[in-house]
Amino acid sequence: MPGTKRFQHVIETPEPGKWELSGYEASLPITEKSHPLTQDLDKANAEQIVQLLGQCDAEIFQEEGQIVPVYQDPEGGLVVLSGGETSGRMAFLMSVSFNQLMKGLGQKPLYTYLIAGGDRSVVASREGTEDSALHGTEELKKVAAGKKRVIVIGISVGLSAPFVAGQMDFCMNNPDIFLPILVGFNPVNMARNDPIEDWNSTFLEIAQRMQKLQEKQEAFVLNPVIGPEGLSGSSRMKGGSATKILLETLLLAAHKTVDRGIAASQSCLLEILRTFERAHKVTYSQSPKIAALMKQASTSLQKNGRVYLVGWQTLGIIAFMDGVECIHTFGADFRDVRGFLIGDHSDMFNQKEEIVAQGPQFSFSQEDFLTFILPSLTEIDTVLFIFTLDDNLTEVETLVEQVERKTPNIQALAHSTVGQNLPSPLKKLFPSIISITWPLLFFEYEGNFIQKFQRELSTKWVLNTVSTGAHVLRGKILHNHMLDLRLGNSKLFWRGLAMLQRFSGQAKAQCIESLLKAIHFPQEVSEEIQAAPISHHIQIAKEKEQVIPIALLTLLFRCSIPEAEARLAAAPSVCEVIRNALLRVGRKRSADSIDTLKSTVG
Repeated sequence: MPGTKRFQHVIETPEPGKWELSGYEASLPITEKSHPLTQDLDKANAEQIVQLLGQCDAEIFQEEGQIVPVYQDPEGGLVVLSGGETSGRMAFLMSVSFNQLMKGLGQKPLYTYLIAGGDRSVVASREGTEDSALHGTEELKKVAAGKKRVIVIGISVGLSAPFVAGQMDFCMNNPDIFLPILVGFNPVNMARNDPIEDWNSTFLEIAQRMQKLQEKQEAFVLNPVIGPEGLSGSSRMKGGSATKILLETLLLAAHKTVDRGIAASQSCLLEILRTFERAHKVTYSQSPKIAALMKQASTSLQKNGRVYLVGWQTLGIIAFMDGVECIHTFGADFRDVRGFLIGDHSDMFNQKEEIVAQGPQFSFSQEDFLTFILPSLTEIDTVLFIFTLDDNLTEVETLVEQVERKTPNIQALAHSTVGQNLPSPLKKLFPSIISITWPLLFFEYEGNFIQKFQRELSTKWVLNTVSTGAHVLRGKILHNHMLDLRLGNSKLFWRGLAMLQRFSGQAKAQCIESLLKAIHFPQEVSEEIQAAPISHHIQIAKEKEQVIPIALLTLLFRCSIPEAEARLAAAPSVCEVIRNALLRVGRKRSADSIDTLKSTVG
């Protein structure tokens, strides 16, 4: 078929049931593999989901030791944290935190962030923007203009985002000013190697070049392997958490040691890493209550209600990150799970005008919640309040009372330090509270940020587990695969194609044809469309729902797209109709095998 050159790197579909044996699974980057622990995630109950995802998160701490770059505050310099999607939002969060740290020390803020698609991508799902390397370099040039020394930390969990690849390449070509540091969680040889449409190198070539320059300390690659995601390919989860742990450990240790004029020691790094490991134990000790919240959230979604995550200060950033990421991960509507930040955010964003008054999809502030959400709350909605006992509890109580008049489904995730107690009037308002108590820490100023980082990470684990589990219980996951994801960028396009091959067992060419038909329907897939670049297909696909389930049903039933859509509409969940189709196909394959055997014997 025309345009097949673009699909050359896609392997031929293995025989049904031979996917793992074919070597395909072994050749996948680790961040894209199917985790053996969660193969039957779709059959687990809420308590089991929490346990399984908690075990996957614990793998972050199985490896110790990593060569880290020597860090110094550059004079007239800048530290840029950059990434697409989850990585870019994590860059935003960490730049806010470390600028707060520097202000508290009476120093000039040194950090900024870049996210593919600009500030709108921080608070809304805008996939596809990370596919341009040229966009990445242009954004970097803007923020670095006039700086004498710039450290650029490019975050790409799977070593795959062109937005980051272009920046790393540009930095290596301008070593007098730029020091590139690449952060990801695959071995370099598993970096993405398909062509980048607007660049002349693949991610793999750029990462290999960085690896060579590491010997001269002109570039660094930080890529510890942490194992597959509990939900296959969902890098917002373990990948996002590991990014936070790795960079906050490195940067906090650097800030603690710079003033003393010494390099960050391994013992200092391990001390901080162990505080994050303790945060994992403290968080998952609340598993029964996390499971109860998951069930409540799932019930709201199944009744076509909404789940609102209302967080104070940087916990509000974690809240809206989690809500936004449900859109492309589960094919969710942006209204399904939404996060809001209570508190001042006036100096957080690079270009605040990009997100103010831009419509409901970009709403995330306290004012937005009070104006647009509170009046429309119903009794089938769930609202989770996320705060610490150091926040303004009178403000928390006032907002909870307003929400309680609208829905009984309110819960709290409250962080306290030993010796702090939730005031009785506020405590009585919540039917259920996930109460996480942290030990007293006696550190210098920089060290006190450890507890802030612990609380953020703990909140992220709870919210990721709850929103993922709620969608599993809602029937959005097949085994441990995001079947109903939205094809918003090239990485998700290839992941979607691999799922069609895996579950249909049909030839590569047929799977490509069915995928393109589902994307472009009702338009016929002409030779011109077949020959179009992948970016063209993504532009159409990201506006459509259920592309992969529709394409898979057309393959399994050999039916038309309208027939597949009708089957989906009639089914209680996406995965139930696919599961039934797979059973039917499995029985047919078994019968065909028996007939073949009989004729052979006869």
